[in-house]
Amino acid sequence: MIKKRSKIFFASDFHLGLKAGKDPHEREKKVVEWLLKIAPEAREIYLLGDVFDFWWEYKLVVPRGFTRFLGTISALTDSGVVIHFFTGNHDMWIRDYLSTECGVICHTGPFSTIFGNRRFYLAHGEGLGSNDLGYKILLWIFRNKQLRALYSSIHPRAGVGLGHKWSLHSRLGKGTTLEFMGEEKEDLIRHAKAILEKEDFDYFIFGHRHISMVYKLPNGPEVVFLGEWVKNGSYAEWDGKNLTLIDFH
Repeated sequence: MIKKRSKIFFASDFHLGLKAGKDPHEREKKVVEWLLKIAPEAREIYLLGDVFDFWWEYKLVVPRGFTRFLGTISALTDSGVVIHFFTGNHDMWIRDYLSTECGVICHTGPFSTIFGNRRFYLAHGEGLGSNDLGYKILLWIFRNKQLRALYSSIHPRAGVGLGHKWSLHSRLGKGTTLEFMGEEKEDLIRHAKAILEKEDFDYFIFGHRHISMVYKLPNGPEVVFLGEWVKNGSYAEWDGKNLTLIDFH
């Protein structure tokens, strides 16, 4: 019996290519295994940022690797599955390769949509709700068009190599706070509450934090943190009535 493609899936923080945690090739195979598993039921798939641990797309050159992943998402979009790709703080430097070659819909900021009669607010989450001036300056540097053009003038061998070294150093040097810090200290919960002062939503779905949990706000909306795939693997599934956070394997 052929399954009806009616479900919506959400995942983030694959960090494909990261040479830390589990073997990067095994991580990619695991992500592909998940995509193939959900494909028969998937109407849409939302990949909410840091899909790649580093991605710098030159005009005529794309990074080496990720062949299994790129081939899989291309096959899925060819078959009619709608795939949304959100840039994160590790892979914000995309151009048009993923959209033209792989058929995905790219988002560079928060995106809101409606499934059934429920309203969803989706974002990777970097910088949202943050009071860290240093981090905001860093994000401004990363997003600056002139600085990006300058970096693109570096030969790909050096530019991509430097990017991978920076990414590995930043993750291993600073680490990631995995513990939930409480409603008042979590930037993304503060951001969600600020959004709710202007507009109603039923669900906020974020990546970035590398924690897998659902937090219910006092008036009913839920904030969903999607977790990560560096050591684990979790995703969210919307079946038309319920949103469920699931551990893969």
